[in-house]
Amino acid sequence: MIRFGPSGNSESFYNEGYKSSLQMPEWLRQRGLGAYEYQCSKGVKIGKEMAVKLGEEASRNDIFLSIHAPYYINLASQEEEKQENSIRYIIETLEAANWMGASRIVVHTGSCSKIDRQLALDTAIKNLKRAICEADALGLGHIAICPEVLGKVNQLGDLDEILTMCSIDERLIPTVDFGHIHARGMGALNTKWDFEYILDKIDNKIGNERMRKIHIHFSRIEYTKGGEKRHWTLDDVQHGPEFYPLAQLMHERAMEPIVICESRERMAEDAMKLQEIYLAAGEVKI
Repeated sequence: MIRFGPSGNSESFYNEGYKSSLQMPEWLRQRGLGAYEYQCSKGVKIGKEMAVKLGEEASRNDIFLSIHAPYYINLASQEEEKQENSIRYIIETLEAANWMGASRIVVHTGSCSKIDRQLALDTAIKNLKRAICEADALGLGHIAICPEVLGKVNQLGDLDEILTMCSIDERLIPTVDFGHIHARGMGALNTKWDFEYILDKIDNKIGNERMRKIHIHFSRIEYTKGGEKRHWTLDDVQHGPEFYPLAQLMHERAMEPIVICESRERMAEDAMKLQEIYLAAGEVKI
């Protein structure tokens, strides 16, 4: 089943007087949404007690949970200490996901601005394999690690690199951030064919089943020659990409992704708009 939801908490959530993420699942259900990406981007600070409670609230309100792991993970680092820390951050995120019953964690793979790109990719794959082995040993292998397509040109994580990483283990699911692809390509996603090319590439590299169930991030993105600069809202139409062509393809290919909106400050409101666009594209019930 396809699910739409926000990355973190909208500004309106706090403006309405809510203070705790424990209140988010019910708040989202009341708005017709079905997913929530909890943010550990600045560190895994949630304790077991709160994580369990959040999971219970999500289950009660039929909300699919995922977690965004810390931004400062760098699996491509050539420094052993940073490699060890990055693996530890992944494990800590998986542990939090296990407490709350989250099915997926989103992971940034790192930077390759100062080293050869192939060396960076080889290093990241080696460390990702280590993280998977450690997760399996700890009984956390049932939670999908979702390496994310990143938005800056000097980051390790273009679509081909992410798909190469995901090919090492069939449990890995790519986080395909279409705004990031648009930004890396200097405005690359404009037509239905542009999106179809992306989905075909995923299908050919890791198979139709995983293509149909990818983890999606979507928002409008401002970019420069270095790639991603800033996230915007769906109302900021001077920035792309548009969601409708992708929504059409999601129907045509019977896709069942998790669609997480990362719009600036209005992620829940824009997740609702994405859901409406999806429904309009296929006139079907979610």
